Amino acid sequence: MIDLFPVAGPLLRRLDPETAHGLTVSALKTGLVPANRAAADPALACRLWGLDFANPVGLAAGFDKNAEVPDAMLAQGFGFVEVGSVTPRPQPGNPRPRVFRLPEQRALINRYGFNNDGLDIVAARLEARSGRPGLVGANVGKNKETADAAADYAIGIRRLARLADYLVVNVSSPNTPGLRTLQGRGPLAELLDRSLAARAETAAAGKAPPLLLKIAPDLTDEDKGDIAEVALASGIDGLIVSNTTVSRPPGLPPAVAAETGGLSGAPLKAASTAVLADMYRLTGGRLPLVGCGGIESGRDAYAKVRAGASLVQLYTALVYRGPRLVSEINRDLAALLRADGFSSLKDAVGADHRRASPVSPAA
Repeated sequence: MIDLFPVAGPLLRRLDPETAHGLTVSALKTGLVPANRAAADPALACRLWGLDFANPVGLAAGFDKNAEVPDAMLAQGFGFVEVGSVTPRPQPGNPRPRVFRLPEQRALINRYGFNNDGLDIVAARLEARSGRPGLVGANVGKNKETADAAADYAIGIRRLARLADYLVVNVSSPNTPGLRTLQGRGPLAELLDRSLAARAETAAAGKAPPLLLKIAPDLTDEDKGDIAEVALASGIDGLIVSNTTVSRPPGLPPAVAAETGGLSGAPLKAASTAVLADMYRLTGGRLPLVGCGGIESGRDAYAKVRAGASLVQLYTALVYRGPRLVSEINRDLAALLRADGFSSLKDAVGADHRRASPVSPAA
């Protein structure tokens, strides 16, 4: 299969990032991007929440906000795709420009602000793909002006429960005012209770998908402890660790670093993996974790798995490496598992927390 990215990638990066992203989605919709499915490696297969994942590498929310191309992205070799974030009502998000490249750091800063087509349109698109193979999750958020945040999440959960393989409550985007305060112990407990109640209502219709919580990397030790306790007590099904960061590590170009928004990509790698390891320890490995943030190689994915991730997600690296990266990560991840004596992915999850486990070279 011809790889078009060596030609298309540099051309797209000459455009405004949001324009380039829109053109990429359009190309995927029209079939101009060739499929890139590789043969599934049995070492990477995993079963979680009653779902069978051919491989653990997923597409993070944000790329396909409006559920326009989930099947086209599954065809790139992802084991699962997450659409959204979607809010009950359509909203334009923040003014443009609102996304900025940092090519030398292989990173992005965005302040999109949950721009999306709204729940009705996203639900209709997911309905249209009903019955097709491949796992597709949906990430739900709140409208900017909504005072009762939990009400918006409940609306999204009820509407999408029968259409998605799993659901994600996103309280960690830095681009909606006040959203991250929902990660506090009291607000989070109430939000999860109401979200789970909304999910329970859908069980009568025959489907109550797993419900996950997506958290920020910018958390104090107290925050992490509170989230772990609330998550375990609530009965939610997992955590996604993590969203983008509002921190600005040294070495970023000052002009771009001064832009408000969430930083993603390679500079987020170490911090997100550290929070992932903390959450695995704090939950005692009892709650499945999805590792997200800075993954751009099989070794990065393996570091997340050893830190406690049962699945991983990426997005920003695609901007710089293209869709072929997905099959490369899966290939290299399988090789790393076998090199360390693991016959399956699940055997490696949390290996860094077990003293007797084999030690892989540093990521």
